[in-house]
Amino acid sequence: MKLLHFTGQVWRPPYEANSQLLQVTAGCTHNKCKFCSLYYGTKFRLSPITEIEEDLKVIQSYQSKARRVFLTGGNPFVLSYNRLLDLGLLIRKYLRYCESIGMFARISDIKSKTIEELKNLRHLGFDSISIGTESGDDETLAVMNKGYTANDIVEQCKKLEEANIRYNFVYLTGLAGKDKGEQNAINTANVFNQLHPFTINFVSLTVFPESDLYIEIQRGNFIEATEHERLLELRTFISKLCIETTLLGNTVSNTVPFIGMIPNDKTRLLNELDLAIKNIGEEELRRYRDSIKSL
Repeated sequence: MKLLHFTGQVWRPPYEANSQLLQVTAGCTHNKCKFCSLYYGTKFRLSPITEIEEDLKVIQSYQSKARRVFLTGGNPFVLSYNRLLDLGLLIRKYLRYCESIGMFARISDIKSKTIEELKNLRHLGFDSISIGTESGDDETLAVMNKGYTANDIVEQCKKLEEANIRYNFVYLTGLAGKDKGEQNAINTANVFNQLHPFTINFVSLTVFPESDLYIEIQRGNFIEATEHERLLELRTFISKLCIETTLLGNTVSNTVPFIGMIPNDKTRLLNELDLAIKNIGEEELRRYRDSIKSL
């Protein structure tokens, strides 16, 4: 029995649970975000085309009717237009029922691709790209070494919109640190309100020893936001959001899980957060955070 090639850590968003996974890269090209330990110890690697084709043959024999393929790795969208084009054609060759192809992307990965190239990729099925924006606040982005600005987020995602490629955002509460959540929420909402993300996925900062931020905390250079501060930050963000989108806050990192639509469910979500802030103590919330062993 032949096994698929997977190197290092393999991550996918919760909403890709039914997608067929296919490794085309391993690790992250940036790998400098202070808070991140997802690809700790894994050097960025391109999968050879021969290896990818071997995996597609295996998938064809077991999941020949797969309708969506999710390309694994920290940011496979960094691959050149021609490489992605070849991958799309190869996937179509072996999985003729495949309707769409997703993956993680960094904002900087979009920059090298023209709108015409993005349109061609969309025609091949590249759609619903997941982008770890984390924040739209320039100070937070700089402190955490994200490698781009709030203006870059707007500029590059408008290119995706012109190409009709749907995309999903991630918002990371607590990332700005103690007493800065309100600023982070307002500035991020202002950025996101200029765009049309298909979903906004909420996670909350959970620091592991493998991250650079863990060392910063030990040295006293970064003070974490309290759990109540994070919920207040989340409340501010949702209250300021005025676009139509789906909010997904049901990962293990969320002390108060939720799902809702904006604008339809805004009032309900704000009420749920108010109740949580009022009724759940800081110590109980922190105990839950400390119990998280893996994302």
